[in-house]
Amino acid sequence: MVMETQVTVNGEGQTDDVIRWQRDMSFLPTVDLSIGDLRMPFNEEVKYCILGISVTLFLIAMGILVWQLYRYCSQAPKEPVDDLLSSDGKPAKTGDLHTETQRPNVKVEKLHEDAQRLSRCLSMGSHVELPSLGNQLDEEVKGSLRFSLYYDQLQSRLVVTVLEARGLPVRDFSRSVDPFVRVRLLWARHDNEEEKEEQSSPSLQCLLHEWQSRIVKDSSSPTFGDQFSYSMEEEDVPHTTVRFEVRDFDKFSRHGFLGEVRVSLCDMKISYPLEVLEDLQTPQKDMVGEVLLSLKYLHTLQRLEVGLLKIRALPQQSKKDQVRLYARISVLCNQFKLRHQKSTAKTLCEVTVFNEVMMFTLPDPQIRACCIVVSVYEIHADRKSAKRLVGQVTFGKGKRSEDEHWRLMMRSICQPIAKWHPLLI
Repeated sequence: MVMETQVTVNGEGQTDDVIRWQRDMSFLPTVDLSIGDLRMPFNEEVKYCILGISVTLFLIAMGILVWQLYRYCSQAPKEPVDDLLSSDGKPAKTGDLHTETQRPNVKVEKLHEDAQRLSRCLSMGSHVELPSLGNQLDEEVKGSLRFSLYYDQLQSRLVVTVLEARGLPVRDFSRSVDPFVRVRLLWARHDNEEEKEEQSSPSLQCLLHEWQSRIVKDSSSPTFGDQFSYSMEEEDVPHTTVRFEVRDFDKFSRHGFLGEVRVSLCDMKISYPLEVLEDLQTPQKDMVGEVLLSLKYLHTLQRLEVGLLKIRALPQQSKKDQVRLYARISVLCNQFKLRHQKSTAKTLCEVTVFNEVMMFTLPDPQIRACCIVVSVYEIHADRKSAKRLVGQVTFGKGKRSEDEHWRLMMRSICQPIAKWHPLLI
């Protein structure tokens, strides 16, 4: 009897399980049918629009990701310099200086991070060298240059040919030399009216044209054979000086100076081709103009105001197209190029008036170790051509000397100090 009762109970349990299993199996097809019968309540046009928006957002996200990766890879090697310079050599957008252009209501922002970054900049041993900021040679000038000069009276053209160089020194750091020659034509005006002025002040020169020869790789006695010509009147030939600059090409830094040769055409007879062999001399700068600058430093606001007032330069009479000048004012700290500002372009005349003020926010302790570099460039309004450097002015407080203009500015109290500076190249 007991065994029969257990079997009955087990039989009833199995019967309940079978009934529950049949109920579940009958529910699954119903669920499958209901899911299969589901339809989105949108037309085909709306579906395609949603799909297009999704693809567009995905492409935008991928573009942002690629751009961020490119910025990270390009700025990674610049970490030791605290991103003072961007990958293309221009000043970084997040520099150490906060610059502003003078406007009616200027809001001066005090940046507390400037002092920390500038202190790191001053403590670094490495530096970034800037082009045309110094032509001093640490090594002894050696070698010679052979060239030829010829003035074609029929075509009124001056022909300059760079033939070869001999005995150029090898650079210590690279144990090789990749020389090239940069040729510059300088013209000085000598009028009867200016003879009295030249006795008291040096005469200004005008850069007529400049060329560059080809680069000869790893050669101490290279052969160039490059020929250049320039159209000029015969009466201007005696007032022209040809300047040959022998340089060492450097892909990653500024080109090194190996020496220069200067030839004045006033005492030379070049109606026939004349070959000349001259020893290289120590490079020197030429005065191509003057710049009137004003300086003022506000100690309470920690703001330096550099005023570009006038530029005096000789216009080239042979050029018929309109020439315009503009200046770029840069602030350097321990030879690190920081933020800069550019002036508006003005038409070139003997005295070009700008009357513009650039403002730089500088902490008080670091301003005593900074210097100002004013670079004047020339552009042509009638044609699309690259800018050309006219000259540079460098002044400020260095390790060995301090400019008089800078000293007067630091002594004055909220008063602008104006002074003429020579424009050199």
